[in-house]
Amino acid sequence: MILHAQANEAQPGSPWLVFLHGFSGDCREWQQIGEQFPDFSRLYIDLPGHGGSAETGVSGFADVCEMLRNTLYSYNILNYWLIGYSLGGRVAMMAACQDMPGLCGLVVEGGHPGLQSDAERKARQLSDSRWAERFRRESLVDVFNDWYRQPVFASLNAVQREALVALRSRNNGETLAAMLESTSLAVQPDLRDALHARTFTFYYLCGERDSKFRALAAEMAVTCHVIHNAGHNAHRENPAGVVDSLARILRL
Repeated sequence: MILHAQANEAQPGSPWLVFLHGFSGDCREWQQIGEQFPDFSRLYIDLPGHGGSAETGVSGFADVCEMLRNTLYSYNILNYWLIGYSLGGRVAMMAACQDMPGLCGLVVEGGHPGLQSDAERKARQLSDSRWAERFRRESLVDVFNDWYRQPVFASLNAVQREALVALRSRNNGETLAAMLESTSLAVQPDLRDALHARTFTFYYLCGERDSKFRALAAEMAVTCHVIHNAGHNAHRENPAGVVDSLARILRL
């Protein structure tokens, strides 16, 4: 099974840029950034439960990674960078740590490498189960109003929060809930050791106001590009800053 995606092809020769969105986003999320790189072919993927892949169900990360590989093969993509935000970043890290043929490098914005204790996993499973139940039963406007008041989104102002709530409320609550549970941090393995032993290039992007994920980047000892005037969703809050960082990465 393959995932819905939008492909914008350039002249052959350069690696593809494969973009993976965050939870409740879709293939359009990265396009403002990706279209600034016309010399690279770009693939914008809809993850399971989202956008054109909304009806695609998975039982866990293994399914998502297999679908990602199948999707790349279906486009004959043999040389590529994985670029992912939040959930998309976690998928990208999981896939990269499972020997993805043709992977040139990995760029992750605000993606968690994994929880380190059973207590953390238990707490996260409980939290995600509660959110999933709300996504299934309540108005998405109400749920996302609360979702974007979580501490990780504290840098959002009222106008930014309102815009995100309106955008994300176009989703299907049932399919979001299923994906949230299937790819919860509670079921993601801790990837720190695998990322430390990597053979691929790895860069991290983080908003300067995203203290939690800046700390995680330092803990992983990965090269981190700090995006000024941005919080957790840096590519939305400061797209020009993210374009500049990606340009520097891709020139290396």
